[in-house]
Order: sequence, then C-alpha cells, then structure tokens
Amino acid sequence: MTAPWWQTGVIYQIYLRAFQDTDGDGIGDLKGVARRLDYLAGLGVEAIWISPFYPSPMADFGYDVADYCGVDARFGTLADFDDLLAQAHARGLNVLLDFVPNHTSDRHPWFVASRSSRDHPKRDWYIWRDGAPDGGPPNNWISDFGGSAWEWDEATGQFYYHAFLKAQPDLNWRHPAVRTAMYDAMRFWFDRGVDGFRIDVLWHMVKAADFSDNPVNLAYQPALGEMHRVLQRNSTDQPEVHEIAADMRAIADSYSAEGRSERALIGEIYLPVDRLMHYYGRERAGVHLPFNFQLVDAPWQAHHRNADRRLRGGASAGRVAELGARQP
Repeated sequence: MTAPWWQTGVIYQIYLRAFQDTDGDGIGDLKGVARRLDYLAGLGVEAIWISPFYPSPMADFGYDVADYCGVDARFGTLADFDDLLAQAHARGLNVLLDFVPNHTSDRHPWFVASRSSRDHPKRDWYIWRDGAPDGGPPNNWISDFGGSAWEWDEATGQFYYHAFLKAQPDLNWRHPAVRTAMYDAMRFWFDRGVDGFRIDVLWHMVKAADFSDNPVNLAYQPALGEMHRVLQRNSTDQPEVHEIAADMRAIADSYSAEGRSERALIGEIYLPVDRLMHYYGRERAGVHLPFNFQLVDAPWQAHHRNADRRLRGGASAGRVAELGARQP
C-alpha cells in the first residue's frame, strides 16, 4: 500500500510577500510563485504551503482576513491563483493554503455588521460580553500579543474578544451560521482544486461557555511573555473544538474521494503532546497532521541532552513551567 503524500513528502512554505515579485511593487505575488515552480519541483518537495493572500488590511500580514474567498490585489487575482494551481498540479506539486478560521479582520463585512448594533443578526457571530461590575474587561484573559484580550466598543457598550490584535476579533464558533459560512469558504477553495489547508491556531477556536477567569500561572516569569501570566485553560483547547476538526476532516475526505490525491489538513496546535494527540480524532477523524512545536524551543547544545530527556517528551522549558503550574 502506498503511503499518502502528506505522510512522506516535504512541504515547502512560501511566505508570499517575501517571495518573487513580478510587477515591481516590492511585494511577492502569485505569478512569482508560478515562475519558480520548476525550481521548487527540482528540490524534490511534494507540496507548497502558501501564506495568506486573501484581501486584508495587513494589520497582521494577512492573518487578518477581510474576505475568505478572494485574492488581495497586492498578490494578484483569482485567475492568477487558478493558473498557479494548474501549473503546480502539472508538475506533481500539491498546494496547501493557509486557512485562518479563529478570527477575521475588524474590517470584514461580518464584523462591521456585528458591531453596528446589538440587535444585528450577525452580532453573535463574534464574542461580545458586558464588562465586569467595576466596568473593566469581562475576565482576565490575555491576548497572545499582550494586554487584555477584550476591547471596549463605545458605540454598542460592550467588549469584544480578540486572542491576538484588537484588529482581529475572534469568531464565535458556537454559532451554527459561523460554522456554515466557514465550511463554505473551505469548499470554495477545494472546489478550485486545492490539496488542503494549514489551519491557523486551531486550538483557540472554541472558548469556555461560562467565560471563567483563566487560572494564574504560579510558575510565571517575565521572560515567558505576558500571555503566560495565566494558564489558557478556559480560552483555548475546549472539548467542542474536536467536533469542528472532525467536520473539517469530513469535508476534506469528501473531496479526497473524488479526485487526484488525498486532501490534507495540518493543524497549528501549540499544546503538550498528550493534549495535542486528541486533534488526530477519537470517535471521528481529526486533522491529518499537527505542527511539532516541541522542537521550536528545544535546547540544541550537547550539555542539555540529559535535561531534554526530562522535559516531558521534549516540550519547551516555557511549556513545562506552564504544565508544572497547572492547578487542579
């Protein structure tokens, strides 16, 4: 039996804006990738993963998406993408896109509508909460980029949640219409022939329904970064996220049954190994692959060799400190 391509092949990431520029504006573009496909195929890679190229204000270099079914004019057009995809497939290269389902740009039409009124039908597509009794944020959740993860909206008198920049409000994945819209966005690209997705911050996508405070991290040190002042027990890695991963896998599998090669889902999941393993799925299949972030912070000096063996399968020192501080 031949192993699927995603099990054995090398995947080459293309950070598009820093790749080849073909129109002289100093920004890489889709036509530039197409020009380099022979080179990439010659390297022996099995697939290319292209960083976000969707329409975006670029507050976070494209990870603040304003339209999930388009191409930002800086990078080209949908026709340019279709041409790139056809040329890649002609060379036996698979193409993965970066899918950003946890949050949108604050300029996405969905959020513009959501913040226009508490009564708007899209209000609950995002996470809005009243403030605490003292007028402060609803809880102690901290943005991964530092500071409170809650932003006050003067016009409607509530806070909205953003796990990253305030220009990146989190979607409410507990809302059925959000799931439908985002699954439709995946199908839009699968219908065009893409071979899979790298799913951005998958473990963030569902939050605890009661929005309880996160526990204080008793092992916190400033060098770990402000986000580690608390343990993200209630703001990430909720049980319901596995249902979403399974839904995404079912969509991918439905396209795998139709065509050229198996569609693959790669989850960005920054968790200890015992929790990360759940994203492969239990009763239902989950993502095909996780990122191995345990390698990112692993010490590479020889004198750390024995210490590495004690770090719970190679987890980073920061993550081990977090694990050790976990409260019952």
